[in-house]
Amino acid sequence: MPAPLLYTYRRCPYAMRARMALLQAGVTYQPREVSLRDKPSAMLAVSPKGTVPVLVLPNGAVLEQSLDIMRWAFEQSGDLDQWWARAQISSSVALQQACDGPFKHHLDRYKYPQRFADAMMREHHFQQAVAVLLEPLEQELHSQPQLGGASPCAADIGIFPFVRQFAAVDPEWFEALPLPAVKAWLAGWLGSGLFAEAMKKPVL
Repeated sequence: MPAPLLYTYRRCPYAMRARMALLQAGVTYQPREVSLRDKPSAMLAVSPKGTVPVLVLPNGAVLEQSLDIMRWAFEQSGDLDQWWARAQISSSVALQQACDGPFKHHLDRYKYPQRFADAMMREHHFQQAVAVLLEPLEQELHSQPQLGGASPCAADIGIFPFVRQFAAVDPEWFEALPLPAVKAWLAGWLGSGLFAEAMKKPVL
C-alpha cells in the first residue's frame, strides 16, 4: 500500500507539528513541499481551503487539520507510548486551545503588524500573547520538563512550533521575558533530533 501524501510547507507551524507527529509515530509519508504563492492544483482539488498541512490517505480520505493528522498518526502506531493519550489531560487541552485560539490571534498581529489595521498595537499583542499562553505554559513547566510530564506528549509538539515562531520575531524581547522554564523547554525542542528530522528539505 502506498504511503499517505502530505502537502506541507517547512516553516508553517501547523505543518511542522503534523510532520513531527508522523515521524514520532513512525508513519511513513510522502512529503510534497508547497509554494504558498503557487499551490498545486492536485492539492486544491482535494482540499479547496488551500492551506497546509493536508494528508491524503491511500484510501482517498483527506485530513485537512493538523491536530486531526496528529491524532491519526498516533492511532496508526497504537499510541504505544501514549503520546496522544497523555495530551488529553485538561491542562494540556486548555494550553492547546489557547495556542490555536487567542495566542495565534495575537502572534499574527505581533509578527505581521503591517497586515492589520491595529499595527500601532504591536507591543500590546506581544504582551497579550505572553499572558494567554506563555505565562500559563511557564506555570505548567515549572514542576515538570514537558507537558507530558517526565517525557513529551502530543501537546508539546502541538504547541512548540508556535512558541518557536513567537520567539523568533524579536529575540531580544523574548529573552527579556522572565520565563526560564519555557525557554529551557523551547531550547530542548529546537535541539531535538525529532525537530531536525522534521525540518529536512524533502528530496524531489
